[in-house]
Amino acid sequence: MKVLCRYSRLFVVLSAFVAAGSVRAAGTEFDFKDPKGVNSISFTLDSLLEPFTGVASGISGKVTFDPADPKATKGTITVETKSLHLENEGMKKTLHGPDWLDVYKNPKIDFTIKKVTESKSSAENVFELTVVGDLTCMGVTKELTVPIKATFLPGKLGERSSKLTGDLLVLRANFAMKRKDFGIKPDIPDKVVAEEIQLRVSIAGVSPKK
Repeated sequence: MKVLCRYSRLFVVLSAFVAAGSVRAAGTEFDFKDPKGVNSISFTLDSLLEPFTGVASGISGKVTFDPADPKATKGTITVETKSLHLENEGMKKTLHGPDWLDVYKNPKIDFTIKKVTESKSSAENVFELTVVGDLTCMGVTKELTVPIKATFLPGKLGERSSKLTGDLLVLRANFAMKRKDFGIKPDIPDKVVAEEIQLRVSIAGVSPKK
């Protein structure tokens, strides 16, 4: 009888463990190719002689997120290099050209989340994450640690798009990448083109109900 009780308790523990694993694996996938087409990432190069700011609008990618287990967050955000825009058409053409990003040879920039090392809740359904990921640009991949604020908005997709229902995930981040780390005109002095490229991210992913 005692042996049977021990096996029963072991079965309960194992069942709870499996159930917990199932919950953690059940994160929702959010699509960042926003149906409204308003997702964008701004970039600033604040050099001494010629500071400038632009925006990238060609955002896509998918992220799996579970508010019950934010540290399990995974996914990739992609930016089309040809979508990088500057108001000055000459500067934009130069940026897209073979001497700079060469957008036809390097059509995308990827950030892939490898792990979340820290997670804390700053408000209901708002999470401050420390994310370690791989940034790939110009054929070069570098590991970066990025602070990301993730806001989970259950049932709010309909307030953003009247034709859809479902959930939203908004990701916000401010971080920098070093131009020379990715071979972006490494020979140009920092006072002409800033060494650090400041990135400001505010993008929404959608998970429509079927």
